[in-house]
Formats: sequence, structure tokens, C-alpha cells
Amino acid sequence: MQITTRFARICLSFCRHFHQSRRLLCLTLAAAIGCPWLGLAQETIALVGSGSSVPAPLYTKWAEEYNKRSPKIQMRYLPFGTSEGIKQISHGNGDFAAGEMPLTAQERSEGSLIELPSVLIAIVPIYNLPGTQRELRLSGAVLADIFLGRVKNWNSPAIARLNPNLSLGELPIKVIYRPAGKGSNYVFSDFLSKISAHFREEIGTTASPKWPVGLPAERSADMVEKVRSEPGSIGYVEVQYAIQMNLPYASVPNAAGHFVKASESTLAAACQAVEAPRWNRFSASLTNAPGAESFPITSFSWLYLRTASTDSRRQSALADLLNWMFTSGQQIADQVGYSELPPPLLAKVRAKVDSVK
Repeated sequence: MQITTRFARICLSFCRHFHQSRRLLCLTLAAAIGCPWLGLAQETIALVGSGSSVPAPLYTKWAEEYNKRSPKIQMRYLPFGTSEGIKQISHGNGDFAAGEMPLTAQERSEGSLIELPSVLIAIVPIYNLPGTQRELRLSGAVLADIFLGRVKNWNSPAIARLNPNLSLGELPIKVIYRPAGKGSNYVFSDFLSKISAHFREEIGTTASPKWPVGLPAERSADMVEKVRSEPGSIGYVEVQYAIQMNLPYASVPNAAGHFVKASESTLAAACQAVEAPRWNRFSASLTNAPGAESFPITSFSWLYLRTASTDSRRQSALADLLNWMFTSGQQIADQVGYSELPPPLLAKVRAKVDSVK
């Protein structure tokens, strides 16, 4: 039985980009998800994607359900970070990538790439504050000062003013952040840059912030584990990670001044505020969207795709996957804890998929 040499090249290409410790992890992961040395038949097309860990649980579930449909087309996903996913798809490695950072004009042009919204996500501030029974409120300005190292203790007046009914001890704040190249960094820093002039000047909107304080957490799951294990800690993660691990997360005031929590309805409100009535701004920022119900740290998670292909079989297989993602896959996204695209936007995305087949 022949093996899929294309998939082998993709797996090895991913692995070459990492230092020895992460290279071993990559090779182990590649073998576990079905790299060709495990005997994948040549007639099977394995569609390979890479990118952000923010939607990794969704892509794991998508792969599980999509791969039941036919042994002829299988999907794999490698969660190495948004920037790495864009890099790989730009270099022709893999069939798609995923992340929370809009493409630059240069990336679109040089890589012949487009981005399509796949689901709505929310980045929420998670915290470990022993003895606190009620929900914490944190403004964008206070979050900016915490992550800039300006607010150092939980009983800071800036936090106390937002939470007059909470007893906040003298516990030092331990900042946990994501390292360079992460989509959650981009979304979080985009929001904070819109709220805080200090943050905008010192750090700005970027997937690779130069955080002045704190300790790194490589993946979204690592972020959750570190915050859970460190009293006094604060971090930021996609909301479904917080819900699944039963971690408290703060409500944040939106552009209308209302404190709101991330939910399917508040994410949809943010999307509608930016996208309606045309519903075609596929690369738009949804952070700090107007409207009384909008959750302010909302974003798309995007699919990054090449617009040109010389392999008609792979292109046909990818079209099948995309059609499934934007039909049955949307319902699965909702079940896993992500927010599906609003129907008017979903219709526009499907039309775009049809145009690039």
C-alpha cells in the first residue's frame, strides 16, 4: 500500500520550524493524527490545516464528525498558533489555516490568500481570586493597566471602584500571557488598544506583544491550567475554555458603558453592529463594537485559504469540507461552545466559498 507522500511532506515541514523539544512534540502529534507512516492509503485525501489553539476544540470535533462521512476525505488540524498557521499556508504547506488575526495586504497578495469568518469567538479575562463569591467587573482601562504592570494588587482602588460590594484582599496580581504569534493576543491587544492610549502607545495591536510583566502560557489550555493553579493570577482565553474548566471570568463594559458577559447573544450583537446591513466585511474587527448588548472582546475566528490550486482533486475535496463547515459544521460549533455565524453573514460566506472553488 502506497502512502500519501504529500501529507508526509506537510507533517515534516511543520516539524522543521521548531526547536528540538517542540519538534519532538510535533512529530509525536503528527504520528498520532495519522501521518503516512501509519499506513494512510494514497487514495485517501488528507486535508491538513494548522493555526490557532483558540478554536482547536472545535476543529477536533469537526474532524471527528467530518471524517465519519467518507474514508476518501479526511481532515487533520495542528494547533501551532495563528502566525505559524498563516506562515504555513503562505508557503504552500497544508490546505487551510485558522486564526484570529486579519491578513495583511502583503499576505493576501504574495500568498494568494483570503480569509473567511468561520465562527464567532470571545476572549474573556479569567482570574483566580480566592474568597471572591461574586462576579468580578474589570474595565478595559483597568485590564490595560494590569497587563502593563501599572496595577499590581487586587485591592487597588481602580479595581475596588468597579467592585464596591466585593472584599478584595492584598493579594498581588500575577499576570499570565500568551507568547508571540497567538490569535488571542491579537484580539485582546486590539481591544485594549482601542480603550487605553497608554496600551496603544506601549504595546499596540499585535499577535506578538512585548508584555512588560507576567509569565507565558504556550497554549490556551496551558493558560487555563496556570490561572487555575496560581492564586491571584489573571489571564485571557476563549470563553469556552473558561466554561469547560469552570473558571470565573469577568464582565467587561462595552462601548455603550454596559457591563456584559460573553454569550451567544452578546457575540451576535457585536457582529451585527459591525456587519449589518451589508454583511460582507469579512476581515472586520469586532472588538469594542457599538450597541448596548455587544460583548466588547468579540472576534471572528478566520479560515485562511489559497485562491489558486493546480490539484483539482484536492481542490474538490477542500470545497466539500468548506461546504460542510458552513452548513452542518455551524451547528456543531454551537454544540461545542462556539458561536455560529449569523444567517445573513453565513449566506455571504457560502457565496464567497462558491466563487473561489
